[in-house]
Amino acid sequence: MVALAACTQKPAQGSIDTSTAKEQKYIRAIEGEDEELEIEVIKRGEVLISYSDCAECHKEDKRAKGPAFQDIAKRYPLKKVYVDLLARKVISGGSGSWGSPIMSPHPDLKEEDARTMVRYILSIEN
Repeated sequence: MVALAACTQKPAQGSIDTSTAKEQKYIRAIEGEDEELEIEVIKRGEVLISYSDCAECHKEDKRAKGPAFQDIAKRYPLKKVYVDLLARKVISGGSGSWGSPIMSPHPDLKEEDARTMVRYILSIEN
């Protein structure tokens, strides 16, 4: 017979991991399961982003002027409704979803290309 013991020590009352609480508030993750995505779509989205001006405001794993791509992927499930919503946001620009930064509009970006770019962003593993 094997016995396993787990740590049952609780944090001191009143102690809160403020960095985790701030991250949860910043990200505000939306519940939902990711839809399947073909690897070719992910690769195409990555290429489209590499030829765009996205890197001026976004980094993959840390905040810059705008949120990190990983934080965006943590917030939104990879579902058609969010892909469409975020693609429109990329094209029209806006603010408020991630605090005070303002995203410039990209009116010349084709809607399908914007959706492909968003699919890539939402596929990034955290």
